[in-house]
Amino acid sequence: MAYPPWLDPYDAEPFILFSTSHIVTISLITALIILLFLLRHRLRSWSERARRTLRIVLACVMFGCEIVLQLWYIYGGVWSLQTSLPLELCSLSLLLSALLLLTRSRLLHSALLFAGIAGALMAILTPNLGYGYAHFRFIQFFVAHACIILALLYMTWVEQLKPSWRSVAGSMIFVNVAALVVYVVDVMLDANYMFLRYKPSTPSVLDMLGPYPIYILGEEILALVLFSLMYVLLFAIPDRMNHRVKKGKSSAV
Repeated sequence: MAYPPWLDPYDAEPFILFSTSHIVTISLITALIILLFLLRHRLRSWSERARRTLRIVLACVMFGCEIVLQLWYIYGGVWSLQTSLPLELCSLSLLLSALLLLTRSRLLHSALLFAGIAGALMAILTPNLGYGYAHFRFIQFFVAHACIILALLYMTWVEQLKPSWRSVAGSMIFVNVAALVVYVVDVMLDANYMFLRYKPSTPSVLDMLGPYPIYILGEEILALVLFSLMYVLLFAIPDRMNHRVKKGKSSAV
């Protein structure tokens, strides 16, 4: 069967880490995050109906990212139980973040905030990806991971689901429970979802964390450090600074 070049699962331009297309994509995602931050107050002023519509549209895009991926696997004849189930951390974060947009669940927000953002950032910077621009898989991969970050930051900055140290603990619990369940599936299917049985073949941060199974312990420590730093730098310190500014203004009055 002859496939269009942008859908071909076998003969496609390989992904090159930090190539021009990769750097441009990282820059675009960064710009979207900055834009969301700058527009957070304006978006917050929208009516509940308008914000609900925005959340539904973004959730549909996120569910659509997984649906079209599964359809592409089937279309290309590459779907398999060992590699195609949505059991990677970012796949789980994508689907659950879409659900968060629809439910505004504080429990989901706490579980996903740091795990989802950190996992998606790692994936964007060091993708486990075999297809370069402008292959379908390249576009789907980066759109899906960008949506995870944007959805979680939207729920934090616009919908004002405030994180706390409990969110750090919630994300750690989510990652470990997910890993336990996925590892059982990995053993049953002889698969390697979440890279719990061996490292990916492409360069990744796991290469710096030692051999199997030491790198899994390294992931635990790295996750705890990253989640804690993200909370302190992105939320705790800015919130304290804002509180001091407001306190100073009220004292001046």
